[in-house]
Amino acid sequence: MTHPDNADAARRLIAEYRALPADSDRKREIIAELDDNTAAQPFLVSVLADAGEYDLARVECATVLRLWPPADPDLRHRAGRALLAALNDPEEDLVRQYAAMALGPYASDDPAVAEALIAAGESEEDPLVQACARSGLKEAGLA
Repeated sequence: MTHPDNADAARRLIAEYRALPADSDRKREIIAELDDNTAAQPFLVSVLADAGEYDLARVECATVLRLWPPADPDLRHRAGRALLAALNDPEEDLVRQYAAMALGPYASDDPAVAEALIAAGESEEDPLVQACARSGLKEAGLA
């Protein structure tokens, strides 16, 4: 169970995040402040899943979700799928790199995630995404 103070802090930071301009770097800082706050995990998944969101905020979400994967199976599945969608976003190379690195903890839960991570690790289109995917595969015990 999430401590009430954590939930309150998450609500305050999420409200601040939503009030900021689209490309405010404070968004990235807020995501970093929410790092181990389980009450914020659904919000982090939603930011990562939104291709229109600030790219550095999405990168930070990927990092946080890699370090603290959700314990709830449904939210964990949604997080894995949001990372998978980010990996497949052709417009955002940096987001793709961080998503590839972050997929490791989700690969054993979802065969589609494992397959995409393996494919990205073998792909020659972007050497940085490839290297990050290989890192994720090692973390997942698949390499």
